[in-house]
Amino acid sequence: MQLPEQPVAGQPDPTIRRNADQLMAAINEIEVEKATSYRDDTPLPTIGATPPVQQPGQKDMSQWAIDASGVLKGVSIASVPIGVAVWLIGQVDPLTLGIILGSPAAIALAAARLVAKVKDANQAAPQPITNHFHGTVHHDERTVTSTTRGVIATTRNQLPK
Repeated sequence: MQLPEQPVAGQPDPTIRRNADQLMAAINEIEVEKATSYRDDTPLPTIGATPPVQQPGQKDMSQWAIDASGVLKGVSIASVPIGVAVWLIGQVDPLTLGIILGSPAAIALAAARLVAKVKDANQAAPQPITNHFHGTVHHDERTVTSTTRGVIATTRNQLPK
């Protein structure tokens, strides 16, 4: 009867070593048998005369939105040289530098949102109603005052004389 192999101090377990050797042999066999890359030299298809089709996803931006994003980029880029100059001098800490670099862009963003809200409110405002009357029109501008008193309240309107 054969005793199972006992691991020797400082040496790997023989079972683990045997499994590792089998794995390495399988990897070496794959490397010899199969290529690891392939180049497809077939020509790409030509582009035809089919008209463009609306793609799913976000729609095109309006001209106003494009202009506003350009302004925001310009303002944020304009703040970079000032922040870099102050940083190079070395008189500010990173938090102050972040505030200096971020505040113009944040102000521009807030102003752009405010302009957008005002523009949306103007577009959503109801159109003024203009009435055209033909013939005699009587316009009454009297003021009515009312008094309400008591536990069981009653209202008495009095028209001026």
